[in-house]
Amino acid sequence: MAEYIESLQKLAEQFGRLQGVGRKNAMKMAFSVLDMTAEEAGEFAAAILDAKEKIHLCPICQNLTDREVCPICADEERDRSVICVVTDARTVLAMEKVREYRGTYHVLHGLISPMNGITPEQLKIKELLARVATGEVGEVIVATNPTVEGEATAMYLSRLLKPFGPKITRLAYGIPVGSHLEYAD
Repeated sequence: MAEYIESLQKLAEQFGRLQGVGRKNAMKMAFSVLDMTAEEAGEFAAAILDAKEKIHLCPICQNLTDREVCPICADEERDRSVICVVTDARTVLAMEKVREYRGTYHVLHGLISPMNGITPEQLKIKELLARVATGEVGEVIVATNPTVEGEATAMYLSRLLKPFGPKITRLAYGIPVGSHLEYAD
C-alpha cells in the first residue's frame, strides 16, 4: 500500500516488528498514530521510551518491574516456600488475574529449543537454582506450556532441581498440547 509515503511505510514497518503483528495490522496501527494529535503522539512515544528506560528484571524472580524488587516478591503475604516457574512475564499476568495462587514466581524468559538455538544457558535457570539452593523452597511448580519445548524444559528443570529436595510438580495438563498458558481462562 502507499509505498510513496515513505514515513508511513517506516512507521508500519516498526509496528510490524512487534510479535504477532502482521502487515495489515501494522498499517492499521500506523494510520492510528496519524489520527492522533501531536500531543497524543508525543505521549505515546514518551510512554514507549519511559517503559524501555524504567522496566528491568526483578533481581529475585526475574519478572519485569519498574521498582527495585517486583510487587510480588515485595509482598510479605506471599508464600516464599512455593515457586511457580513460568516461561515469560505474560504468564505471570495471566496467573495473577485468577487470584488463586499465593506463592512466588520465577520467570525463565524462554524455553529450551535447540532448533531455535535456545540453550539452558540463555534462560534464567541458574537464578532459579540459587533460590532453591537456600533450602527455603519446599515446592517448585513447573508451569511451562504443554509444547515440545515446554515439556523438554520441564524435564530438564526437574532433573536439576531434584538434588535440592523440593517437591516438584507440573501444571497445565488440562490444557491441550500446543496451547499456551497466557490464553487459558
